[in-house]
Amino acid sequence: MSKLFRFIGCCGLSLIAALSTSLLANADVSDQKSAQIEEITIVGSVAGAKQMTGAARFIGPERLEAFHHSDIQKVLREVPGVSLQIEDGYGLRPNISIRGVASERSSRITLLEDNILIAPAPYSAPSAYYFPTMGRMHAVEVLKGPAAISQGPYTIGGALNLVSTPFADRAKMDLFAEAGSDATQRLHFTAQQPLGDQVALLVDAHHWRSDGFQAIDRSDRNTGLSITDYTAKLRVRSNDARHEWVAKLQTTQQSSNQSYLGLTDQDFGQSPTRRYGLSELDAIETDHQQQVLFYRFKMTPTTELEVALYNNEHARNWFKTEKLDIDGSQDADTFAGKNWLAVIQAINTATDASLAEDYQSILDGAEDTAPGSIGLRANAREYFSRGAQAKLTHSLQTESIDYDFEAGLRLHKDGEDRLQRDSTYHQSRGKLLLDDLGRWGNAGNQRQTAEAVAAYFQSRITFKSFVLSPGLRLERIRQDRTRWETQASRTTDPADRSLDNLRDQRRNKVQVLLPGIGLLWPLTPTVSVVAGVHKGFTTPSNAPGVEPETAVNYELGFRSSGRTGLEAIYFLSDYDNLLGQCTASSGAQCTPGDSFNGNAATVQGLELTAQREYATRTGLTFSVNLNYTYLDGHFDTNIADTAFFGDVSTGDPIPYLPQHQLHIGLGFLTTRWSHFLDFGYQDAVCVKASCTLFETTQSQATLDLSSHYELNARTAIFAKIENVTDQNNLVARQPYGARPNRGRSMALGFSISL
Repeated sequence: MSKLFRFIGCCGLSLIAALSTSLLANADVSDQKSAQIEEITIVGSVAGAKQMTGAARFIGPERLEAFHHSDIQKVLREVPGVSLQIEDGYGLRPNISIRGVASERSSRITLLEDNILIAPAPYSAPSAYYFPTMGRMHAVEVLKGPAAISQGPYTIGGALNLVSTPFADRAKMDLFAEAGSDATQRLHFTAQQPLGDQVALLVDAHHWRSDGFQAIDRSDRNTGLSITDYTAKLRVRSNDARHEWVAKLQTTQQSSNQSYLGLTDQDFGQSPTRRYGLSELDAIETDHQQQVLFYRFKMTPTTELEVALYNNEHARNWFKTEKLDIDGSQDADTFAGKNWLAVIQAINTATDASLAEDYQSILDGAEDTAPGSIGLRANAREYFSRGAQAKLTHSLQTESIDYDFEAGLRLHKDGEDRLQRDSTYHQSRGKLLLDDLGRWGNAGNQRQTAEAVAAYFQSRITFKSFVLSPGLRLERIRQDRTRWETQASRTTDPADRSLDNLRDQRRNKVQVLLPGIGLLWPLTPTVSVVAGVHKGFTTPSNAPGVEPETAVNYELGFRSSGRTGLEAIYFLSDYDNLLGQCTASSGAQCTPGDSFNGNAATVQGLELTAQREYATRTGLTFSVNLNYTYLDGHFDTNIADTAFFGDVSTGDPIPYLPQHQLHIGLGFLTTRWSHFLDFGYQDAVCVKASCTLFETTQSQATLDLSSHYELNARTAIFAKIENVTDQNNLVARQPYGARPNRGRSMALGFSISL
């Protein structure tokens, strides 16, 4: 397969050009000169979402501009069936779940930008240590159920597609700026310029910085972030507008002083935004580069071809405190102290009062520790994700039946190169002092890759408004991992990756067929039944013999498109095997990379949406948007105690699934003024199946307000308050201890469009 990828890289453009010429010679060119080719979307619009034979949601620019959220998790609160686990308060590395799949690092949903896979290594290392900058996005699309069959490889929950700034039909320049609490500043600039009738150029720049909302003990270092994000697009169209090429270049650099270390429950109750001095040095640096070439060809009025070549590269180094060895008996090459979750659990439960007191004194900085007692890890990793994908669509109409066909193929390769280092420190007078940097590779020296071929076919058959949408997806995946030993040397020399130092190699192969079918059945001109069933899939690890996570998924409900928009969908996911993947961010007492079988499990729920807009004779428009989600997820078998799931009994809850979620959005609009209110509620969750004391979070109720005033047709000012009631809830215990949401924050800003 690697030879195939090299062939694509060298010859892809030539193949596209040859294909274009061949098809152009045979196609009907009538009525094509005015054709407009749309941006890379899946749903495309609110109206498009309502015509899907499965649950889908489109959040367009007007809705996004109501609050100008930079946190994707705030945007997704209004999507039923989506649940979120807050970690850093800014959504830098969001934890997103769709219909009850594991939320950790959004690794069980298909993440896309402009319909291109965007996770650092979607098959071999899918955890979202890179997530596109929400502040520069034009729209957000969420697909669930059979509607997501075209968007693999993660199809149990669904797909999330972020749509970047599209091309306009004229020269245009937009500027958005805001400043607010915690020295937060954001600037978003977009400029577009047609270069003749066939060529257009777009540049997009986004800068975001903040000092953060937490305070580190005995330190003046902030807990904030700095992100710069630049995108450039060049579009070329043929004279008849039937051919379109778009080249996209995107780069993002991020630095943020974020930590895995949370708080004990007692410390959280006293000061939820506190950070222990032991996390003072914790920070992550990332660099992301993307290159994409899109091609579209309107072959005939009813047939269209889309091709994309893409390459993503991501590098990150997260330097963070990992472990404590209270007597300092371990050195940097064999450091095996307790991770901070075990330390915090020991303090919370106080089963050993003397040990808990010692641990608390260390966290408070009141007790010095022995040399080499504290481990900090440089989690340096490099990722790549590249491939080629094509989609062919065709429509055929007869007197009684309309046929719409869509077929897609993706050839993909990705990988992660992990070269990490544990260094040892000790605490003296409340400050960390370096003892030994350690040797590169002593905390992980491995490469893992995945090669995949994915293909799908989906059709839409319409007979007198009755719509049937059968589909089939194929995933064929090969995964490899190679690890090297760490030499016993306390130096900073590069790690040895020679054959003589090879530790082990492993490989796994998987091939699955995933059928599905969706139904849209109009009962009246405004009310339709929505139903579907499909087999869902989650990519397994590279451990030999590990089976993929699969589930048969059902949905049934109705959709009303009258003056009051209503949708009610019941869904059920029947898991053959719920898979647990151990990562450092999971906070579990397990070895990162290991997999755990959760055996049979069931997730079911109800998604409700109600929308209504009222207009008065005085010019006032009032809108209301109500969304509610009920989730019930539980294990169907007993599982002996594991380091990931814990000790599981039949009927125990699946971790991090909130039972109730509610979102209410209100809007009040006049000729120049517009006011918006957003209220979100999420239940407390269990973080372990056993769900005992210190294994639950707190419920969250958050109110946001915003106001806009149009100075003229091109300029507007706005103000917003997020978390108006200043709720500081315990929203997560992952990775290491209790974590807060962001408290009340305010911002003022303006936008100009020229």
